[in-house]
Amino acid sequence: MNKKLTIALVAHDRRKADMVEWALHNAEFLSAHLLICTGTTGGLIARAFGEKGIHAEIRCMHSGPLGGDAEIAAMVVRKQISLAIFLIDDLNPQPHEADIQMLLRQCRVHNVPIACNRYSADLMLTSSLWDEEAYTPTEPQYIYFNRGE
Repeated sequence: MNKKLTIALVAHDRRKADMVEWALHNAEFLSAHLLICTGTTGGLIARAFGEKGIHAEIRCMHSGPLGGDAEIAAMVVRKQISLAIFLIDDLNPQPHEADIQMLLRQCRVHNVPIACNRYSADLMLTSSLWDEEAYTPTEPQYIYFNRGE
């Protein structure tokens, strides 16, 4: 791949081990790109990469409950995120649910691909569209169509 992506990595507490395992599995790809993580997730990935001798540029935001999800959502709005991987704990309530929904919504509104499980994350990482110089995603259009016309 010729272009350097900025990839957001976020995982809820009960999904952090899964995220670290996934990141290690995809370390060759991920280490070629800038990783933006919420605080605890980024620290765990950095430690796991360091233990394996994997060098990667990892920038940590605040922890999710302390605003990290919102910081990454703001980066999405500013077109600073190429791809987001967000392993969500759907089985337990989250105290910062509004921030979670905001991040997911901003990815949808601003046409940023977001994977919420390992399978979709792997599909997105291996997409040939990342290598296409001629491919530029189109901006979403929010146009109201009157069904009576």
